[in-house]
Amino acid sequence: MTTQILVILAVMIAAYAAAKAAKLSVELGIFAAAAAGGLAGAFLETPALGDLGRHLVEGSTTYLDVILVFFTATLFMTVVNESGGVDYVVRATLRAFGKTRALALLVLMIIVLVPGALTGAGSVSLLVVGAPVALALGRLGVPKKRVAAILFIVAGLSAAAPPVNIWAMILCAGTAIPYVGFEFTLGIPVLLLGTFTVLVLGWKKDPAVSAAGTDLPPAPAGMSWWRVLLPFLVFFGMVAAYRVWPFATPIFGLSLEFAVSAAVAVLLSPRKIAFLSLARHTARRLLPLLATMVAVGMLQQIMTVTGVRGLLSFAVISTPLVLLFILLPVIIPFSEGILTYGGAAIIGIPLIWFLDSIGFHATVVIAGLSLLWPLGDGLPPTALIGRLSNMVSGYEGSYRDFLRATWLPWTVITAVAMAMIIFSSKLAFLVKWSM
Repeated sequence: MTTQILVILAVMIAAYAAAKAAKLSVELGIFAAAAAGGLAGAFLETPALGDLGRHLVEGSTTYLDVILVFFTATLFMTVVNESGGVDYVVRATLRAFGKTRALALLVLMIIVLVPGALTGAGSVSLLVVGAPVALALGRLGVPKKRVAAILFIVAGLSAAAPPVNIWAMILCAGTAIPYVGFEFTLGIPVLLLGTFTVLVLGWKKDPAVSAAGTDLPPAPAGMSWWRVLLPFLVFFGMVAAYRVWPFATPIFGLSLEFAVSAAVAVLLSPRKIAFLSLARHTARRLLPLLATMVAVGMLQQIMTVTGVRGLLSFAVISTPLVLLFILLPVIIPFSEGILTYGGAAIIGIPLIWFLDSIGFHATVVIAGLSLLWPLGDGLPPTALIGRLSNMVSGYEGSYRDFLRATWLPWTVITAVAMAMIIFSSKLAFLVKWSM
């Protein structure tokens, strides 16, 4: 049986490698691995050939709830951006804090964190607010290479921040752990690490960098602070309501809460927004990421029914704990760089099972791993957030030099993440604070 499973795993790896050699997208590569593994399993009668189609279809719906959250959250942030809210906030930040460098950097950090925290994707942060924030950092005298480094690290942290963390959602769905208790467990490290990043990389001003203010977009006519903030207050109000009054308020769910907040943002927008057209454009822009979630679900289902997932779980369990901790800072980011969210399903789920079974606190471990995965979005072959950071910042230098500029925040994030994993039982109070 072990030999059969190893053959299936080899077929999956070969199919993924062939797809990448053919320059197919990540999601098609993951689908190719799932389909090839299913066919190999059917040939070896694990599973039966007649069940292969059913398993692929069932797997495609594994993360349907995550997909709905992803789409509605991105639509909400896109509406805020189209209404002129992002440009208004960036200009107001520079006007109010331009002479107080530390405060300006911290507010710009928050602006980058919010879209990713609400959508679960650092790429959305860069697409929605990356360009105006990059211009603002340029006005503060930050060179483009360090601007790109700041955007990469903070956008990655935004994807790990609550309330929406896709890696944590995948791990919770695959290990039957409730997706609760991450507010302080992730929120505090993300804010501290983001603050460290922007102050270290953005503090030194380069006098050679132009600080001309004409690059910023014009202030949107009719926009005001209450038009920007009210949709967010509606969202966080609905999130908080069923926690403050748990037996008197229904649980709407994140998808509905984002949809209602998007409707409020449309009503308050000083600009006319073609909502249906904007929703179609958002869906097209998100299609690669949504397709990745569908393909990851298929891959997870096929790996389960063919026994590959169990074999990987055994490999994790049989690895000496010290060696496992030494390897995690390398394995986790590289799994993201190769498989994107698929790394959480393939490596993360058995890892959580193992660590939870020997006394580690699963929620804190998931939070620690969630800080490591975004680093992989700067690594080839995908390097999604890394490439986007270079694009929106206008940095055209060596990609290797860009990665070198991130070494200090990268090292600190890795150290914090590993400390959270190793000392997870001692940090359980963060989960209690979040409940």
